[in-house]
Amino acid sequence: MKVSVIGFPGLALTKINQAESTAALHKAFDRGLNYYDVAPNYGNGDAELKMGVGLQGLDRGQYFLSCKTHKRDKAGAQMELDRSLERLKTDHFDLYQLHHFVTPGEVKQAFGPDGVMEAVLKAKEQGKLKFIGFSAHTTKSALEAMKNFNFDTIMFPINFVEYYTRGFGKEVMALANEQGAGLISIKPLSWGTWPKTGTKNREWWYASVEEPKQVALAMRFVLSQKGVATAIPTSFVELVDKAIDAAKVFQPLDTVAVGELQQMSSNRESIFLDEEKKVSFNYPHGNPHFPHRHQEGDDRQTA
Repeated sequence: MKVSVIGFPGLALTKINQAESTAALHKAFDRGLNYYDVAPNYGNGDAELKMGVGLQGLDRGQYFLSCKTHKRDKAGAQMELDRSLERLKTDHFDLYQLHHFVTPGEVKQAFGPDGVMEAVLKAKEQGKLKFIGFSAHTTKSALEAMKNFNFDTIMFPINFVEYYTRGFGKEVMALANEQGAGLISIKPLSWGTWPKTGTKNREWWYASVEEPKQVALAMRFVLSQKGVATAIPTSFVELVDKAIDAAKVFQPLDTVAVGELQQMSSNRESIFLDEEKKVSFNYPHGNPHFPHRHQEGDDRQTA
């Protein structure tokens, strides 16, 4: 399957009404985007419902539809998959993903007796999905998942701040390339945690690059990484437009661009370090030492 190098973040639809959602979905398609990403817990189903309506009028054979399940058990995943198909007004997903792995324990549950993988493999036999992937926020959980199954796609934070400040993503990208899995970048426009001084220009849980030159540099980094097929921008429709603009003038990284990106990341902090620490010290979800910052609109619960 060939997908556009920019994917549409379904979570963005939770911030706008149906008419605006439909217009944004069609505008992106008209600009060359053919990959749409969504999940049932984006707005408790709001994003799926809006995307299902909004994609009407587009040829189903001309776009790639990706959905996810956060369930870890077989019965829950079967229910969620069928509900998502109904909401999105389709009979199949091009890609279906196990959503948001953080701990190796979650992976073990997913592959255990009556785990989500049983439901996903059955759905593939039934023609309800074509390809199987997962998304993860920690290195340990991603590598553990990849040891259990040769996934078609790996969705992981591939981003210049994470990479240049602590090498985050290197191990996962290397194994994905070895296994021949397609890489999907999440948080490609992240500029790390918000600076401790100054004001936020958006109500969001992390900072994003915004200026065209910055967006172009961030996308040059992501799309220059071996095996990266596509990237899902920060969940605002205007940032989708900026990412498409950047992709249309893409040039591979050179030493000048690398220097600029390293300078841009020099005073920034990782947005995934808490989760990595929590896994390293075997803390469960919700441990007070490393609190989860899941809040309304926080797309760490989604990708």
